[in-house]
Amino acid sequence: MDPRDSSLETRFIIPQTWSSQDNVDGLATSGMFLAGLIMVTRNRILAWPSLILGLSAWFNQHPLRTKETGTPPISNLILACFALVAAYLPLLLRTAPAAGQTPLRQVPLN
Repeated sequence: MDPRDSSLETRFIIPQTWSSQDNVDGLATSGMFLAGLIMVTRNRILAWPSLILGLSAWFNQHPLRTKETGTPPISNLILACFALVAAYLPLLLRTAPAAGQTPLRQVPLN
């Protein structure tokens, strides 16, 4: 069989859907897990990698790689943004001490 034979040529056709069931993006899944973990623990250090993984999933999305029942990457990115806001929100909001509670006084470092 000669590979240069022109009768063996076939036309390239892009498939309409991607039907593979093992098409799970591991980075998007771990980014979603990190975003959920940040919402619970409010860890500011983990918020930035979650945002980077969300951006990576959004930049690397491709219609042929997305299943019909899969989660779109934009939801992962939105969840990562909200996790970042939830992590930094306590720094921005000041709460008054409750009634009957005295605030801690600063001790001089002499």
